[in-house]
Amino acid sequence: MSDLKFVGKPIVRIDGKEKVSGATHFTDDLEYGSNLLYTALVESTEAHALIKHIDISEAQRFPGVIAVFTGKDFPYKFGLYMKDRYIFAMDRVRFVGEQIAAVVSRDKRIAERAAKLVKVEYEALPALLDQMEALKKDATLIHLDLGDYIHVPWFFPQAKTNIAHWRKTRRGDIKKGFAEADYILEDTYSVPRYSHCPIETHAAVGLCDLSGRLTVWASSQSPHTQRNLFAEALAPLGFTHKDIRVIAPPIGGGFGGKAGVSMEILAAAMATKLRGNPVQVIWSREREFYNTSQRLGVIAKLKIGAKKDGTFTAIDHRLYWDAGASAEYGANVVNAIGLSATGPYRFPIIFIDSVCLYTNLPPCGAYRGFGYSEFMFGLESHIDRIAAYLKLDPVAIRKKNAIKEGDILAYGVPMNPSGLHKAIEAVEKEIEWGKKVKSDDPHKAIGKGFSLIWKAPAMPPNASSAAFVKFSEDGSLNILVSGMDMGQGFLTVMAQIAAEILTVPVSKIRTENPDTDRNPYEWQTVASHVTWSCGNAVKNAAINARDQIFEVIERACVLPKEQLYLEDEKVKCKTKPDFELPLKDFVINGIQAKDGTFRGGPILGKGIFMPEFTSAYSDPETSQGGHPNVHYTVGAAAIILEVDKDTGKMHVKKAVEAIDAGKAINPDLVKGQITGGLLQGLSTVLYEDIRYDDKGKLLNPNFTDYKIPTAKDIPDEIVPIIIEVPQPDGPFGARGVGEHTMIPAAPMIANALQDALEIRVKTMPITQEKVALTYLKNKEK
Repeated sequence: MSDLKFVGKPIVRIDGKEKVSGATHFTDDLEYGSNLLYTALVESTEAHALIKHIDISEAQRFPGVIAVFTGKDFPYKFGLYMKDRYIFAMDRVRFVGEQIAAVVSRDKRIAERAAKLVKVEYEALPALLDQMEALKKDATLIHLDLGDYIHVPWFFPQAKTNIAHWRKTRRGDIKKGFAEADYILEDTYSVPRYSHCPIETHAAVGLCDLSGRLTVWASSQSPHTQRNLFAEALAPLGFTHKDIRVIAPPIGGGFGGKAGVSMEILAAAMATKLRGNPVQVIWSREREFYNTSQRLGVIAKLKIGAKKDGTFTAIDHRLYWDAGASAEYGANVVNAIGLSATGPYRFPIIFIDSVCLYTNLPPCGAYRGFGYSEFMFGLESHIDRIAAYLKLDPVAIRKKNAIKEGDILAYGVPMNPSGLHKAIEAVEKEIEWGKKVKSDDPHKAIGKGFSLIWKAPAMPPNASSAAFVKFSEDGSLNILVSGMDMGQGFLTVMAQIAAEILTVPVSKIRTENPDTDRNPYEWQTVASHVTWSCGNAVKNAAINARDQIFEVIERACVLPKEQLYLEDEKVKCKTKPDFELPLKDFVINGIQAKDGTFRGGPILGKGIFMPEFTSAYSDPETSQGGHPNVHYTVGAAAIILEVDKDTGKMHVKKAVEAIDAGKAINPDLVKGQITGGLLQGLSTVLYEDIRYDDKGKLLNPNFTDYKIPTAKDIPDEIVPIIIEVPQPDGPFGARGVGEHTMIPAAPMIANALQDALEIRVKTMPITQEKVALTYLKNKEK
């Protein structure tokens, strides 16, 4: 691969200029015409209650109101993995903020004033705000008809309980595994919910024209999935897939919060009743906090056995997830972790329970890291504690147990090629592991923390990607795909892959944003899989276009296509050095023969990719027998943390993170992902602190009370390191890295605190106040 011209190069983002200049148009920036209608929502004030009566009469009479909708207008369920949610609440509400009704007007202020006139009569029910309470046998049921819900076959909801899904993974005799251990550590770790905090809040505009065609513009990571879910939910109204079009303008951040379907279905549904009028639904910052999916909270009960030399003998990992009132996407997080909660380690004996529980808090779903950040907090904390007891070095015990290519994963298939050990050694060297650092300030202490990283894409076995590459008259290219660029550089990376095959420079390529009518299928832009999956589709489309080019030359110029190659936007021949034909001369209009006729025509390449080796079918009691994950991306990271002993204030002086990208298509973008992901991870550990009152109401739905870091809070130094052990089925060997970069943040902070102050914090977030109080309490012992 050393002669690659575009892949592996730090090419400037092709959408960079429009982003930094403000030229990018997001969903709310587009013009929808003078018929645009605004909506105001009526939301539940109760965490759990029966709806006894809704009176909309006064709102309907309010001057300027065009329509008022409730659940009676759309009694349809929707959901990606499990259909457990209505468009508007029907007979009961399950969290504070659940949408009950919507008022529509041409004037936003009129809609908001009229919405206050809707009267809702509730009969309060006991609310479950803690997943461990929801787990109890006598707990109030949140979904009475759970046993009847439609769901994917690899989910296992437990009827007449609050368990939406239970993933069990078993291998070997767990009692025997612990009996062989010289030391067993058992403890509990907890991670609360978090909010995604994209800069752009959710926005959707639906327009059903007079012919019955429904178009939805949405800030979305999943335009094709949304079209599918709209079609399923609105089928009773006569809509099919061909009637529905989803357009996804650029989005201002997603982090998983714009995957699947949440509020977008409101715009789609209401538009069907207001034909000819675009209907806008846009979330305020406050609503963005409580009425979109959040990151699941988890309580993890962890038990690990080890021999004196540090070799792990068994792991018993039981994770209880708070999925909120709807579990359709969150249950897939739980499923993914149930298959991977060993972390990147060899455990001969495995017992994992990953349990998805309904509560009366807002629904949870995908969030960058997809559950790995949460369980790795406990696992990597636990490993440092085991090392301390056995008097082993924390890095040495990780090296001894770190997984290698060919080792058997928890569900029974071999580990893919991996640069994990290279990553450990690179980080160990850069952070100068083993070299103590002391502060000149007697009030401050400095410690180092280490953590490994791993994550697999969590996706259905038939998740697929497709791409078109389309030439224009000047030899430039348009790439049609349906992945989303959320800041990771997707558009640029796809251009680099096509450029490498077709020799057209990236400056002459435009990668188009998704439009489900125009662009080919993409499952979703989640799971850090689009560079790998969509990249393969683009590569295949470019190869398909190249093959068409060679066939045209063979027919028109009578040159064997086996002897042809592309270079500098020209077709050349290995056996005729003087032959060269620029692409722009024939990729649209063909090549003229001596008799005046033409050969060829517009070159349009097509490519698809589906990992046909995967299968979600396995024994539900053990998870053995299938091949649910395509591959794992791995890495290692470490920090140097300074802590003020008196105040608990923490500052990261240096952070190092190494990721095995397989092949970095664009090294600068990978380094950007490492830096950004690590900062987001540190934010969840040190700053973000979501709070609810005892009635289930979110207390801090704003950036004044829900803190995220500023430029002043970043580490003094961040060193991103790229490891490249090629993925056999990746485009040029590439794997995804986007989510992985934030996974080590929490355990690194916890382990560095142990090193600096000899305190162990087992609950997130690790705030300044918590550190100060824990240190003080430890001193008083």
